[in-house]
Amino acid sequence: MTVAGEREGFSRRLKEAMRKARVEAGPTRFAREFSLRHHGDPVTAQTARKWLYGRALPTQDKLRTLARWLEASPHWLRYGEAERAHTARQDTATYAVDSAWLEKNFDLLSEPHRKMVLEIARALLRFEGKR
Repeated sequence: MTVAGEREGFSRRLKEAMRKARVEAGPTRFAREFSLRHHGDPVTAQTARKWLYGRALPTQDKLRTLARWLEASPHWLRYGEAERAHTARQDTATYAVDSAWLEKNFDLLSEPHRKMVLEIARALLRFEGKR
């Protein structure tokens, strides 16, 4: 397969994973949502557009972030091979919330940082339509 073919295949699988995860976003919103989840450098709308339209492939760290976000295997996203369902369950398990840990450690934060955490939580609730 050519490099162009690999990029086009990735683009198709990315769009399929987005559809299954009910992520409907143009390149600008996609880049913003991705960057909120990625712990490295943010991506630009141009980069997201290149991924979505088969013009570029993400680096491995960004591929892993995409996979966690879209609940797909990084391997499947990149190469299209069939290990998709098993790895998706494995990746999402790392996000289990331990509310006791959160409550205990929240109090260790300084007052300004506690306020910041509360504002972020409120903004996320508004974003999800829960407040």
